[in-house]
Amino acid sequence: MFYELILKNSKRSRKENGLFFSSLIISIVAFYIILSISNQDVMIFLKKMESDAVDKLFMLVPVFYVMTLGILFFLIYFACKYQLERRRHEFGIYLMLGMKRSRLFTLLLAEDLAGSIFALLIGLPVAVLLSEIISLVTAKTVGMGIIGHRFSVSLSGVIFTVAGFLLIKLPAFLILSAKISRQEIGALLADSTQNSNKSLSVAVYILAASAGLILLAAAYILAIGGLAWKNDKMMFFTMLSGLTGTILLFYGMRIFIEMLIKTGKSNKKLRIFNFRQIQENVVRQSASMAISSILILAALCCFGAGIGIAGKNTAVRTNNLDYTFCVSGNVLLDKKSDANEKLKYMDKILEENNLDEYFSALLPLRTGHIRTTDEFENVFIMDSVMTALEKMPQSTDRDVLLNNLSYADYPYLISLSDYNGLLEAAGKPAITLHADEAAVFRSTEAADSVRNEILNEILLTHPRTQLDGSTLYLTGEVQTGEIVTDMAITFDFALILPDEQFMYYTQGEYDIYLNAVLNEDLRNSKALMNVYMDINSKLDALNLKEMSLEYESYLQNMGRQLFYSVAASFITSYLAVIFLVVANTVMGVQFLMNQRKTGRRYKTLVHLGAEYETLCRSARKQINWFIGLPVAVAAAGSIFGVKALFSGILTMSAKANQGEMLIISAAMILFLIVVEYIYMTVIKRSSDKYLLTLMEPQREE
Repeated sequence: MFYELILKNSKRSRKENGLFFSSLIISIVAFYIILSISNQDVMIFLKKMESDAVDKLFMLVPVFYVMTLGILFFLIYFACKYQLERRRHEFGIYLMLGMKRSRLFTLLLAEDLAGSIFALLIGLPVAVLLSEIISLVTAKTVGMGIIGHRFSVSLSGVIFTVAGFLLIKLPAFLILSAKISRQEIGALLADSTQNSNKSLSVAVYILAASAGLILLAAAYILAIGGLAWKNDKMMFFTMLSGLTGTILLFYGMRIFIEMLIKTGKSNKKLRIFNFRQIQENVVRQSASMAISSILILAALCCFGAGIGIAGKNTAVRTNNLDYTFCVSGNVLLDKKSDANEKLKYMDKILEENNLDEYFSALLPLRTGHIRTTDEFENVFIMDSVMTALEKMPQSTDRDVLLNNLSYADYPYLISLSDYNGLLEAAGKPAITLHADEAAVFRSTEAADSVRNEILNEILLTHPRTQLDGSTLYLTGEVQTGEIVTDMAITFDFALILPDEQFMYYTQGEYDIYLNAVLNEDLRNSKALMNVYMDINSKLDALNLKEMSLEYESYLQNMGRQLFYSVAASFITSYLAVIFLVVANTVMGVQFLMNQRKTGRRYKTLVHLGAEYETLCRSARKQINWFIGLPVAVAAAGSIFGVKALFSGILTMSAKANQGEMLIISAAMILFLIVVEYIYMTVIKRSSDKYLLTLMEPQREE
């Protein structure tokens, strides 16, 4: 009989507290996914490419795990308290019927344990399945769908998920069960009453709301302007300003609701009652509503910024080069050996080890500095370009371009014939230059399309410049792209010169790289990543350090980008889920708890003739306001929050793509707002079920 009661009560509790139970399952899923991140296909792949960075990421996982345990403990404690408070009368009846307090304590713990086990039985299979889906989708998104996927279950992830969940669930319920079982029968049978709050003067609420708005504005200005990122003190002040401003804004929000009551029409059913309920809840729960709004803001910013960065970084690169080789030392070469000897040396190593069979083309690239002078400043003068830029309409892009070009007085030089070889391999037309002409080259990572278009307008005029005292005309359009596979080698501004002029200005002292393009059949292979890995393993087996031969592959560069993409998407999404679960569960439980505490008001409305549909509409409107206010404040703040995150964490080259990232972030924020609507719908259904119980005739004892 006792065990049947445990199972019956546990089942009823899950049914009546669907929002809380669903939040527990979501938490279990989030726990497992973050703990099993090392089993993800992309992470296994990145471990080989960027082992140090991935190891550091794995070291952060326990930190997020422990932090989440602390956050969820307070959530579970709060939600379980509501769950037990609503059953006070039931517990009092148990004691009146002769149940011992120790037996009641055991009953409550057993019910919670049964519910926890049931949540784990649902959450763990869902987590494993979702983890596999995420692994496949992530691999496909970043262009790794061809990697063989193997189904795997992280045993450590399962163990730590179960341990962590029970570690926070059971102690919270243990404390609450002990408190309930110790209370007197009369206290348990008595109806809980709503505590009243003392009203302050209107001036206090106006002052609080005004101060809140000022502090919020100050926090966003500091964050977006980049001042918050300068040092720890400024960051602390910015966060304190935002937190205090949000709390004050919600505290003073009562005055806005009072204005709505006075200005609106009063002939609608229960309109005044609805706003009085909302006003009372806002005053009583202003602090928790503010914290919930901040958590939702954090979730929107984390998810929006993280997915925005990941979405931009996972864009497919259009680089046609697969490998770049270079000689790092002077093996078999004297100190001033000709660069052609280095080229022959690289060809020899590839040929002797049958590695040249993998490539359809081997393309040399010569780059160097100006060696006709010992000066390093004002060797290249382009006053005509700078003057033309200054005459253009003022804009941020123009100003950035002016600043960048002011440092281009000692540019890199690139050989024309070598660059045309790269264009031919990419299927692009070659460029032609006269002896007194040069083309401008800018790496993709160092410039954006808008600034290149500005520069192209000037290049149409064939501007006259000077290179070490000789006249040189800039012509054509800005050349962009990647001239080697190593993304660390980028030129903000370089000059492409005809071969004769290149040899003259470099005086025969230049760096030479050997770019390699895979055979067409290998490039189109479904196992392309395996091809890269196979070549890499053969190159590594040659002990290239002794040969002073270095190589860089497209795979390794992609690995770096994938690491930032995956790290951004996984960590920020995980935090966003946790913040959303906590914020929405707290708000939902609070509203339902307040609704039950004010149950007598709804009963009075029923006695006065209010219909069930009328009560439901009234409660639903209250939910819209009670949850909508924190969400609306968070959504408005996320517009500035994501921008502030970008201003602090993006590199200068990444900020060039900030507009596209903001568009992706906006889409993610809209998606989360839809999730908020779903949460509100769940709370409304729980409210409807409770109001239905009030429609049944009850005897007053």
